[in-house]
Amino acid sequence: MISLALLAFVLSLVFTLWVRRVFIRSSAFYASDAPQRFHLGHVPRMGGVGLLMGWALALAALPALQWAGMAGNIDLDSSLFRWLLMLLPAFAGGVLEDLTQRLTVRWRLLLTLSSGLLAWWLLGVSVPSLGFEWIDGFWSRWHWLGVALAVLAVTGLPHAFNIIDGYNGLAGAVAMVVCLALTHVAIQVGDRELAAVAMALAAATAGFLVWNYPRGLIFAGDAGAYVWGLLIATISLLLVQRHPSVSPWFPLLLLIYPVWETVFSIYRKLWRGVSPGMADALHLHQLVYRRLVRSVLHEDEVKNMLKRNNRTAPYLWSFIVLTVVPATLFWRYSGLLLAFCLLFAVSYVVAYVMLVRFKVPRVFQPPRQ
Repeated sequence: MISLALLAFVLSLVFTLWVRRVFIRSSAFYASDAPQRFHLGHVPRMGGVGLLMGWALALAALPALQWAGMAGNIDLDSSLFRWLLMLLPAFAGGVLEDLTQRLTVRWRLLLTLSSGLLAWWLLGVSVPSLGFEWIDGFWSRWHWLGVALAVLAVTGLPHAFNIIDGYNGLAGAVAMVVCLALTHVAIQVGDRELAAVAMALAAATAGFLVWNYPRGLIFAGDAGAYVWGLLIATISLLLVQRHPSVSPWFPLLLLIYPVWETVFSIYRKLWRGVSPGMADALHLHQLVYRRLVRSVLHEDEVKNMLKRNNRTAPYLWSFIVLTVVPATLFWRYSGLLLAFCLLFAVSYVVAYVMLVRFKVPRVFQPPRQ
């Protein structure tokens, strides 16, 4: 795993830099008045290309690593092509959107749905149980429910990552930590194939983050968010499907931050009478940026948007710790995992309301002069 991770990291590091140099002037400029824009100047949004190349080429090189005695027996020869084919529709749409910024929300949803259907057809993803005996008897009699839930997860998670991909290091750090947790559990249950896929993605993400955080030289864009969402959703579903000892609530707790951010965003937009697909600047990370980070910086630092941008992600990383640690510790126990999911949802809403009402706890406030 170490040799695979090192190769994926180096490949992603090199190709992301190459992509930045190629596309720094050729892609469409991000609108200066876009509500989700929190950076100055033109930054290419093509990091997903370097990320995918690092992940895919590292896995393709596994036979060579095994021949050289640098990797164990992991068979991905037959399945890597299916993984790539599953990614193709959504990734192509993400690249097109990153280059032109003209692909509508409807088309992006259709393309990720196409990838979700391919994940079911090519890789057989499904949700065989819900982790509770009192409902699993009913659930097992309706196989299409498990398939529908799996397709929904693969379709929706890319957009969830796209929503939280607003500040340097935020979505990338979430993806990397989640992949490491998936790798750990996959190794615990002896699934070296899924462990290799997850570890390669974690390492490729680390290579991308070298250029993304803290300097913000390149963004993941829609393509990068779709790569993270599609691969992580598929790895999670296959891990639960292949190993009944892994609770289906384990991946949900791992990913509850982007998932709940998406669900809550849909709710508040519908409540305001606007389309859920309309971009705005009222996500939790944007409120942290506007109302929390601004208050803890001196006035001369506030003027530096890059510094403020970089100080936003660490606040949200605490949410990752509060979900990844219990998920990794209790990945077998559905009841505990569900309780932590509910605890996170309540904590999120409380934090959101406090920020909206400017009631920031003193521990986060600047010291009085």
